[in-house]
Amino acid sequence: MALYEHVLLARQDVSSQQVEALIEQYKGVIEANGGKVGRIEHWGLKSLTYRINKNRKAHYALMDIDAPSDAVKEMERQMRFNEDILRFMTVSVDAHEEGPSAMLQKRDRDDRPRGDRDDRPRGDRPDRGDRGDRGPRRPREDRE
Repeated sequence: MALYEHVLLARQDVSSQQVEALIEQYKGVIEANGGKVGRIEHWGLKSLTYRINKNRKAHYALMDIDAPSDAVKEMERQMRFNEDILRFMTVSVDAHEEGPSAMLQKRDRDDRPRGDRDDRPRGDRPDRGDRGDRGPRRPREDRE
């Protein structure tokens, strides 16, 4: 069987429990077609780079899948009909990564307290003698 990583984006007005139920539903589709789902990560509600169907945020989730291609195709077919799922992407991989994904590692890194920032130099920059005086500013009409 082939190995896949599957990421889905669910609408922002769906609760986290409903996202978990969606994941369980598609996990059942994979298992009914002879596959198995390994790691499941819920990355939470994140801002989208651009709006998708008037949504500015989405719930992200990752699934590691070990299944035949027909099982993945059936899961994707059912996802197309679900209005709660904005986007999904399935990628074939050679091996599943061990431990948390990069998204969860980033969250752990962001949660750590920051060190004391007083040891960094402030705005005491030396004079840059290689540049001359810029001169007076021109009026706005002249710049165009």
